[in-house]
Amino acid sequence: MQLSRRTHYLQIALNSTLDEARAIIAQIPEHPRIIFEAGTPLIKQHGMDAIGVIRTLVGPNHYIVADLKTMDRGETEVDMAARAGANGVIALGSAPIETLNAFIAACDARGLDAMIDMMNIEFPIQIIAQLKKRPRVVVLHRGVDEEAFNKEKAIPYSQIQRLKGAYDMMIAIAGGDSLREVQRSFFNNADIVIVWKSFYTSSAETGALAQEFLRQVK
Repeated sequence: MQLSRRTHYLQIALNSTLDEARAIIAQIPEHPRIIFEAGTPLIKQHGMDAIGVIRTLVGPNHYIVADLKTMDRGETEVDMAARAGANGVIALGSAPIETLNAFIAACDARGLDAMIDMMNIEFPIQIIAQLKKRPRVVVLHRGVDEEAFNKEKAIPYSQIQRLKGAYDMMIAIAGGDSLREVQRSFFNNADIVIVWKSFYTSSAETGALAQEFLRQVK
């Protein structure tokens, strides 16, 4: 299962605990444009079992991203994610080019989507230009700590057209969780918007929030 370039998606990152993931997933409506992400904190806390639990909860027909933030051993980490049930895997754009090439090749060999997170990369296009093969998705990311401690740090919307004008790839935006930021991301031609704050813990409003975010996915 791979992402379609003709479709927009809402990616819900599960970053808390497996109990919270279970409670949240139970309230999320069935929808082909929803992607579930095993977030980095969840994987660090529960290991690759986190991906397997999400796969069991959502079934075989839902798309799951493993946010491994791979920095080395690209092939090894892709193998681990594939065995656990992921459809897409995330590496960091700050990893060595050799690692990114190995990561993308391993994703291709296993039918997974390679995703490169460009957090703290000023010119993502310079990284992409060095690769043997392009990833399916580039993630343009304002980090949580950046947002908290540097109020002037903007989400890099300006990079979307720069990348799409040069390469045939999908763009995901991370770091803007409000409805307005989700709207702006899609307005600026993003293909995927990643949200997590509203889905860190479950509440009686979780299902309604998911529906509200979905209405922004055109």
